[in-house]
Amino acid sequence: LQVVESGGGSVQAGGSLRLTCAGSGYTINNRCMSWFRQAPGEEREGVASIDADGTSTYADSVKGRFTISKDKGKNTLYLQMNSLKPEDTAKYYCAAAQSAGSCSLLRGRYTYWGQGTQVTVSS
Repeated sequence: LQVVESGGGSVQAGGSLRLTCAGSGYTINNRCMSWFRQAPGEEREGVASIDADGTSTYADSVKGRFTISKDKGKNTLYLQMNSLKPEDTAKYYCAAAQSAGSCSLLRGRYTYWGQGTQVTVSS
């Protein structure tokens, strides 16, 4: 089972980026999927999650700016990030749970992790 992120980069404040998480060896359709991020010296924090039926949850810090979605046909997860701020600078990780059910933004809910993709927002 592999989780591979892409789409990170450098952008100015107010800009947008879209992160992509491609899955192999499993289907995203029947499990919780999530995006986390970790800034230097900080704990890894949950950003957004989406459950098997498409219900999404967001951290307060990104509500109204980030959108998590999935393309079942492509077995791919996305994170559209708009109105980016310098405090969004972090390494972003895609995470997959072993099962469906209630999702959360807690690290312990997820079993499979990607290597991360860097997002840098300059002021």
